[in-house]
Amino acid sequence: MTSPLLSPGPSLAELDERAREIFRRVVEGYLETGEPVGSRTLSKGGVHLSPASIRNTMQDLTQLGLLGAPHVSAGRVPTHAGLRLFVDGLMEVGDVAEDDRKAIEARLSAKGRNFEEALNEASAILSGLAGGAGIVVTPVRDAGVKHVEFVALSADQALAVMVFEDGVVENRIMRLAAGVTPSSLQEASNFMNARLRGHTLSEAGAEIRSELDAARRQLNQAAARLVEDGMAAWSGGEGGDRALIVRGRANLLADRDTLDDLERVRMLFDDLEQKEQLIGLLDDVREAQGVRIFIGAETRLFSLSGSAVIAAPYMTGRQKVLGAIGVIGPARLNYARVIPLVDYTARVLSQVTNA
Repeated sequence: MTSPLLSPGPSLAELDERAREIFRRVVEGYLETGEPVGSRTLSKGGVHLSPASIRNTMQDLTQLGLLGAPHVSAGRVPTHAGLRLFVDGLMEVGDVAEDDRKAIEARLSAKGRNFEEALNEASAILSGLAGGAGIVVTPVRDAGVKHVEFVALSADQALAVMVFEDGVVENRIMRLAAGVTPSSLQEASNFMNARLRGHTLSEAGAEIRSELDAARRQLNQAAARLVEDGMAAWSGGEGGDRALIVRGRANLLADRDTLDDLERVRMLFDDLEQKEQLIGLLDDVREAQGVRIFIGAETRLFSLSGSAVIAAPYMTGRQKVLGAIGVIGPARLNYARVIPLVDYTARVLSQVTNA
């Protein structure tokens, strides 16, 4: 699904110094304004060539497939192949601003935040800081369970703690029925540990549910209810029920230039509903060592909407990849800002997940 649909474009080595400079300025101007960039704009903006000479070079770049002309009399905009060449070879990626670093660390390290809340918050952080929609795919839970424990927090709440063999610890806050005692919590913990230890949730889940009816004679009513509620709470971790968290869809409508192309926005919203395809795309990021970028027609999913995804893996303390986090938006994303934001948020999320 993620194999490129575009034929390989020209390399930077094929462009002379003049062509590189004009190409760079066209792309930077487009990313900043969303508008086609014309030869007169470049001439007035510091390119010391006549508009005619600039037009000739822009025409050459258009023939190479790096620029396109949306209207007959307009300037040029980068094609998806042009954006790829710019991102890979000409763009200077900055550092994450200190204020952004502190905000990311504080929000992800908030006291009492559990695994699901951290994933949701990471998605919300990116949507707010990067300007697109933040996306997170939850982990493939293929590690065996090492330990399960129910811990009372109050008279009506318990913390269900599950430790996996790969070192990941996940927590769920659960409602407690009236009359649950410490012995009931221990009994439920023992029942689940005996059946889950060394097995994945998907392997042991059906067995536990089938055994529960027969085991009700041995378990007291409160403990049986805890086991039932616990399995319901953990079911979201099974591979078949993986979640795609999307935050900040409204950001995709906030840009004035985007509103000029409502059909493209509609197609992007349709793309966001393609859960399995998006998860498949983000699963490709699991094999990456750092940030990966997908631009427009490079993938079948975005070939119509012309959208872009910037994503990075998050992992355990043992460097086992859990899932991916990123930003989706129009191809005119601020790549130089968003790339380091995604990378830093993924690294902080990895630290928080394993704290």
